[in-house]
Amino acid sequence: MQNKTLPGAYANFVSVGNTTLRGERGIVALPLELNWGAENKVVPIKAESFSQISLKELGYAHTAPELLLVREALKRAGTLLLYRINSGGTKASVTTGGMTVTAKYGGTRGNDLKVAILTNVDNASNVDVVTYLGGAEMDRQTVAASGGAANLKANSYVTFGSAATLTAAAAASLTGGTNGTVNGTAYSAWISSLEVETFQTIGYPGTDAAVKALVTAFVKRLRDDEGKKVVGVLYQYTNADSIGLISVKNGVILDDGTTISGDKAVCWVAAASASAKINESLTNASYDGAVDVDTKYTKSQFEAAIKAGEFVFYADSGKARVLSDINTLTTFSTTVSADWTINRVVRVIDSWANDVARIFGEGYLGTQTNSDTARALFKADLVALGKEYEALDAISDFTTEDVTVIQGTGKRDVSVHCAIQPNDSMEKLYMTVMVN
Repeated sequence: MQNKTLPGAYANFVSVGNTTLRGERGIVALPLELNWGAENKVVPIKAESFSQISLKELGYAHTAPELLLVREALKRAGTLLLYRINSGGTKASVTTGGMTVTAKYGGTRGNDLKVAILTNVDNASNVDVVTYLGGAEMDRQTVAASGGAANLKANSYVTFGSAATLTAAAAASLTGGTNGTVNGTAYSAWISSLEVETFQTIGYPGTDAAVKALVTAFVKRLRDDEGKKVVGVLYQYTNADSIGLISVKNGVILDDGTTISGDKAVCWVAAASASAKINESLTNASYDGAVDVDTKYTKSQFEAAIKAGEFVFYADSGKARVLSDINTLTTFSTTVSADWTINRVVRVIDSWANDVARIFGEGYLGTQTNSDTARALFKADLVALGKEYEALDAISDFTTEDVTVIQGTGKRDVSVHCAIQPNDSMEKLYMTVMVN
C-alpha cells in the first residue's frame, strides 16, 4: 500500500509461484484431410481463436461437420499444429466480367465460391467486385471499370487476374476445385515439417500400417536420439511396445449421434495427452461430449486390453470414459518396471527431461562459464524445478541432494544426475470390511 507517512524505501516480498521453470503443455500435431486451407505447411490453430479464424483459414464455420476432427482435438488441446495432408489439389476458377478469378487454395471448397461484378450505385464508371462463400459475402472492393482490375487485391479466398475493362456480371461460381491425393509421400512431408516444431504429442487418425510405422520411428528417434520427449498416439498399434506410444482401441458416440471411430478418436486422445498436466491422469476421464462407446467389451476383454497396452474407452451412465491411461509398453526389465506403462508417470519424466533441457538452453548454453559457481546456479534452478514439481504433487520426497551437477569429461561438458519419484493417481481400491 502506498500510504506511508515517513520518507524511506518500503519493500514487500510476495510469492507468486514459480511458473517460469516448468514448460507449458497442450500442443498436439495432427495431419487431417481438409477441403480448404494452406498446403505443405504446419498451421497453428489455437483453441481460443478457432471460431474466429476457421472460416478464413479452413473454409468453414467452426461448427461445420467438415471440421469435426479439428473440433475433437481442440476440445482438449490449447494449440493444434494442423497439417493439411491432402495437398496438391486443383484450384477452382472462373472467368467472369472479362477477368479470371482463382481460388486461393486447391480443394473442393473452392467450388462454393462465387464472384460478382456489379455496377457501383454511386458511380457508374466503377464496379464492385464481390466475393461470396456459400452465399455469404466475404469481400467487396470498388474499382474503376476501366483499368481498375490492376488495383484489386487478393483476399482470403480468391486471387484476381488481369483485365483491361471489367464488365458487370452476375455472381458466377468457381468450378474445377479438387482435393489432393493422400499418399506416403504426403505423410513423409508432414513428418519433415514437424522437425522444427515444438509439441507434446503427435497423432495419426488413420489405419495405414505403413504410416503408423513412420510415426513410430519418428517418435522413437526424437525421444532416443534427439532428447525430445514427445508421445505418439495411433490406432490399434500395440506392437510399438514403448512408453512413448499410445494405442487407441475403440471409439465413442457423441451426444448428437456422431460416431467417432477408434482411428478418429486418436485426435481427442492425442490432444488430451498433450494437455494433461504433469500431476494429472486421464484414467476415468470422460471424453468431452460423448455419451457411449462404439464398441463395448467384457471384463475379460478389458483385462486383456490392459495387459496388451491398449488405451480403451468404456461406457458409464451416459458417458464414455478412459479405462486406464496407459501406453504400449509390455516388455519389462530390471531398469524398466510396470510403473512405466502409466502415462502420468511418463508425463512427469518426459516433462522433467524437457524442462531441464530448456532451462540449460535458455540460461546456460554458451552464456555461462563451466565453473563451480555457474554449475551451482544451474543446480539451484533444477532444485527449484523439483520443488515446483513436488508442490504440484507430481513427485514426492524431493531433496536438494537429489540433484548433482558436476564437471563433465571435457571442458565444455556438464554432468547432471537427478533422482525423482513420480506420483500416480489412485486407481485401485482394496477394502477390508470387518463386520461384527
